[in-house]
Amino acid sequence: MAHTYPPLNVEVRTPRLTLAGASDELLERLVPLVRAGVADAEPWPFDDPISFYADNPEREWRWLRGIWAGRARVSPDAWRLYFAVLVDGEPVGMQDLIATNFTRFGTVSSFSWLAPGSRGQGLGKEMRAAILHLAFAGLGAREAGSDAFMDNKASNRISRALDYEPNGTDWDTRRGEPARIQQWRLTRERWERTRRPDIALTGVEECLPVLGID
Repeated sequence: MAHTYPPLNVEVRTPRLTLAGASDELLERLVPLVRAGVADAEPWPFDDPISFYADNPEREWRWLRGIWAGRARVSPDAWRLYFAVLVDGEPVGMQDLIATNFTRFGTVSSFSWLAPGSRGQGLGKEMRAAILHLAFAGLGAREAGSDAFMDNKASNRISRALDYEPNGTDWDTRRGEPARIQQWRLTRERWERTRRPDIALTGVEECLPVLGID
């Protein structure tokens, strides 16, 4: 179904999965995964306004409110695109693309989660590759960043495999406790060296005016 709001019509397709604009219909299909406990296994994720640590049903309510609020905060400098990750048509997680100071610096970062039962199958790397293709090939980004806690071996391994460079360390919290994070950066030039020919974009051109991209 075509949506009035162009970001909800954006799709990124790879041979293994599709990133589909997270419409309310897709969010409802993701609710059972959130309710079942996305953050019930280590390594624990970041604290976030869409906290997975709250008890049900507050967990789902906060998650939905966070996404709805994020959709509404859009300017040429700052925006966040939300995608449901679909494998054989079934939602298994989410992949977001986040921009701050985009018109000045062209930088983006990503945030993602997978349901525990879908981890360890290479989907995390595939969905990150898909969102990077959207960022660089579709939206003209100059650089992409990623952060992960030091003990999140899977996320850090994905960044390394996709040719990100280490970009220092910092601190963040999870369950209210501080923990050190590894920061990564991927320039357009490095991405171009391993750019994949098998990722397709749909609906991006119509989305550009919403994000203030010429």
